[in-house]
Amino acid sequence: MALDGITTAALTAELSRKLTGGRLAKIAQPEPDELLLTIKQGSEQFLLKLSANASLPYAALTGQRKAAPMTAPNFCMFLRKHIQNGRLISITQPGLERIIRFETEHLDELGDICRKTLIIELMGKHSNIILVNEAGMILDSIKHISAMVSSVREVLPGKEYFIPETVKKLDLFSMSPGDFRTALTDKPVDVLKALYTSVTGLSPVMASELIYRAGIDPDIPARDQSEEALDRLYDKVSKLKAIIEAGDFSPNIIYDGRQPVEFSVVPLFQYHELDTRSFDSVSEVLNTFYSERDVYTRIRQKSSDLRRIVQTHLERNVKKLDLQAKQLKDTEKRDKYRLWGELINTWGYNLPPGSRVLNAVNYYNNEPVAIPLDEALSPAENARKYFDRYTRLKRTEEALSTQIEETNAEISHLSSVLTSLELAQDELTLLQIRDELVQAGCIRRHEQQDKKGPHSRSASKNAPYHYISSDGFDIYVGKNNYQNDYLTFSLANGNDWWFHAKKIPGSHVILRSGGKDIPDRAFEEAGALAAYYSKGREQNKVEIDYVEKKQVKKPAGAKPGFVVYYTNYSLTVAPDISALRLCEDS
Repeated sequence: MALDGITTAALTAELSRKLTGGRLAKIAQPEPDELLLTIKQGSEQFLLKLSANASLPYAALTGQRKAAPMTAPNFCMFLRKHIQNGRLISITQPGLERIIRFETEHLDELGDICRKTLIIELMGKHSNIILVNEAGMILDSIKHISAMVSSVREVLPGKEYFIPETVKKLDLFSMSPGDFRTALTDKPVDVLKALYTSVTGLSPVMASELIYRAGIDPDIPARDQSEEALDRLYDKVSKLKAIIEAGDFSPNIIYDGRQPVEFSVVPLFQYHELDTRSFDSVSEVLNTFYSERDVYTRIRQKSSDLRRIVQTHLERNVKKLDLQAKQLKDTEKRDKYRLWGELINTWGYNLPPGSRVLNAVNYYNNEPVAIPLDEALSPAENARKYFDRYTRLKRTEEALSTQIEETNAEISHLSSVLTSLELAQDELTLLQIRDELVQAGCIRRHEQQDKKGPHSRSASKNAPYHYISSDGFDIYVGKNNYQNDYLTFSLANGNDWWFHAKKIPGSHVILRSGGKDIPDRAFEEAGALAAYYSKGREQNKVEIDYVEKKQVKKPAGAKPGFVVYYTNYSLTVAPDISALRLCEDS
């Protein structure tokens, strides 16, 4: 979720409450499109980060400093000259625009009081940081936008500053029910798009939340919605307006497991199936969300090469399996050749030389059979030819059966590795998966890895996921196949319980009994973990096999993570782990 007008309103209120009256003690520009402002407020000191980055525009209080360049950029020097040591007299947001205005008051060279305003526009690729004077004229900006770049607005020193109005939208604070209904029904699009394109400050996520609260279908065009439905939607929009006016914000982040999905300053009931973590400030939400999202993005990027390698080997093995299956089907005719050889030996004793066919009776079912012959060969030689063909096909069938079994095992292993990569959330897990691919021969082994041994560099530091059930039982989840083997055959005791998604790749899950009777709820929660950490995590329900650990065996020479069991219980659960607590040692 990008910074929309609602989040900007909450952020503005927070910054105004904490920074108004403070002094701009230091100004730094660590990046070409980023400022760090040190603001002293009485005995407190705050660090404000303003970023006009096109992909991640940003404004928040932070505790993280960045090294500034030895020579300050021109815009930084200009700000130091004009507003450093100035006092912040107001921090405001025009309407519900994604804009924050920092009005400063300072003494000029003659000792007279003058005011200038630092404006940050949080508008994606149009983001900018601009300094204007009391008359509204642009003094300078962190990005210069000429008429050649934008035909809507120039951002250059000496130009008048204004907020471009490229799309006519309703003001949330002044619109009437009639204006609201007309604006939505005039657009020939679904009600979701009509809502966020008609009202200032609403992002698609916030619009979706309002529609969810109103209980209407987001895919139906606004013009086809009933008046009652539009009235309910307007009521929810009005309640949002009241929250903004009262400053009654609830900063939060929505998590899918450990992955941050969305952030907001009001509760997002549409994500009721996911976890919600509340925060004390909008700045903390933004800092946490973007830093954690950056971790997941980085992990995804680092795993892309491994995913490509696994996908290539997986596709290659699937093609190999198809070819082997066709070859195996061709061997099905082997028994026919054996029969023909037998019948030639039985009925061919009186064949005239040069015969091309033997018409005989199949003594197994008494049906007539026409057997083609090589006229240059004797009956005994024709029989031997068919027996040889039968023997070759029989050997081929035996070899192919073994090869198909091996190819299926390879496909199953690669599928499980691909699932582990999709679920990976840290670099140590990726290292272990890479080592597993080296062991499997999918990646060339380096000499340095040979010295260290397989996965030794990461196995001792990377712990499996450790959850606590609602009833206080320990549940462990493997992050990859090496950890799956460790959990099942090293950590688990014989009377612990083992869980796995049925017939699909996924993690091994161990429910520790601790010598106690385990309640049904703990079994269901362990099953939910097995469903969540599997390829079926996006399904509504997943079938889970579970059995006492002592019933689980690993065949000799089997690949990492592969086990067998011959008796089990089953349950069907939703991959919902919201009731479970993840321990910090994971």
